[in-house]
Amino acid sequence: MLRAATGLRRAVAALAALMAYLAGWNYVFCAVFVTGDIIGRNVFGVSSAATVEVTGYMLACGIAWGLAHTLARRAHIRVDVLLNQLPLRARAPLHLLSLVLLTGFALFCAWAAWSLWDESALFDAHDNSALRIPLIWPQGIWGVGIAAFVLMCAVLLLEALLALAAGQPGELDRLLGSRSLQDETEEALEAVRMARGG
Repeated sequence: MLRAATGLRRAVAALAALMAYLAGWNYVFCAVFVTGDIIGRNVFGVSSAATVEVTGYMLACGIAWGLAHTLARRAHIRVDVLLNQLPLRARAPLHLLSLVLLTGFALFCAWAAWSLWDESALFDAHDNSALRIPLIWPQGIWGVGIAAFVLMCAVLLLEALLALAAGQPGELDRLLGSRSLQDETEEALEAVRMARGG
């Protein structure tokens, strides 16, 4: 069962990586849009009249779509000065507790996001910009990102529980623990190798 849970987590992590990739390009388009609007306003005297609203949606959706990948890569900021001093058998349940709390928070965020979407759909809400964008579109895209975050939390929690039940605290620590200096160094070296084409 642990092997199946690992496969499931890897599949969800691959989906999360794709979403993060799209979120990254979203930020590139956001920067191009803002730059174009500034040039248009200052040089040609024209503006989209909706830069603030549209880029606000783009930023919020990009953040939401990057959450699951950040969790999969163990890249969320953690204060673990004391945790790393504990023995492995004491660390593993604390990692699990932190993931349970994070999953609860993610579920609350997803519930709030979809409640907001439902209310916007009910009242046919639009933003107050010149574009009058129906709010269900940006809120829906944002909600999908948060739902993916919940899914990543859930599959990680399943794998962590199975690893703990199988008596593999080391696997749980590898899965949920903070990234080590060695992890960070290997990632930096891999980025250098990719940049050099090898």
